[in-house]
Amino acid sequence: DAVKLWIQQNGATVAGNKVEVILKDDAGTPETTRRLAQELVVNDKVNVLAGFGLTPLALATVPIAAQAKIPEVVMAAATSSITEQSPWVVRAGFTLPQVTVPLADWAAKNNIKKVVTLVTDYGPGIDAETAFKTRFSQAGGQVLAELRVPLRNPDFAPFLQRVRDANPDAVFVFVPSGVGSVFMKQFAERGLDKGGIKLIGTGDVTDDDIMNDMGDVALGVITSFHYSAAHPSPANKAYVDAFRKLNGMRPNFHSLGGYDGMRMIYKALETTKGNTDGEALMNAMKGQSFESPRGPVTIDAATRDPVQNVYMRKVEKVNGELWNVEFATVPNVKDPMHK
Repeated sequence: DAVKLWIQQNGATVAGNKVEVILKDDAGTPETTRRLAQELVVNDKVNVLAGFGLTPLALATVPIAAQAKIPEVVMAAATSSITEQSPWVVRAGFTLPQVTVPLADWAAKNNIKKVVTLVTDYGPGIDAETAFKTRFSQAGGQVLAELRVPLRNPDFAPFLQRVRDANPDAVFVFVPSGVGSVFMKQFAERGLDKGGIKLIGTGDVTDDDIMNDMGDVALGVITSFHYSAAHPSPANKAYVDAFRKLNGMRPNFHSLGGYDGMRMIYKALETTKGNTDGEALMNAMKGQSFESPRGPVTIDAATRDPVQNVYMRKVEKVNGELWNVEFATVPNVKDPMHK
């Protein structure tokens, strides 16, 4: 939807080239992703591979982009190590450690001393768990238990029971986009919201496009993230309004990864004056700086990952809707995993 919006706003021609998006649904299976990427390269002769909702899908495509010598623009997947797999990978979104470290700092400074971590058991979840524990422990906090929930068909109830038994000051949560409402429902059913255990997490758990389905159990939840649909900038207000008008819903962070991913491809084509050579495009994406609806972004030329603000947010009700309202900014955060 965000890709559609970008093209609608910026036209389908860049530096004399017609831009054509070929959309394929990989149904979240790495084998399918790999096959489709191969077909796009061989049959459709694409110049860029982009998208990738989950880490395993982005990783499945790395060898194909590398062999074809074309950019792989990761719009969503957020495991730190993806860009380290190949010099042909560049990221438009964010990494989990990048948005986790500021939250660990905040927790340590705000009277949270004991935490249980509860994450989905795959790349970004393990990244989040590691980043949180490392930083929180350095700041004098204690992680009582590290719980990992399966990626497929997650049932949080038994894990939440273990959280309750451990009786921490807070539970730190990472779940992939879209699973947050299931988690919140079970969090409330288990009475954790009433039991004095704070819920803190990265912004995936209070995902903007499903926030209002969660109900008031989400109120007061503290998260850290690189994007909120409530971000108070003119660029973001224009983005949210345009997105709603075109797609009938509120944009979330994945939409922004798609929108800024298209921006990076367009800007690269402008820089190369329409030369679609893979290496030329890749070089033109490194070091890009732009004002995004999320705030200022620079693509680090060395790591090919975004350097960006991370915001502390609290779920509040504004005009009858739930929003992630920002209350503090940590500027120019790099991925802490990249040396």
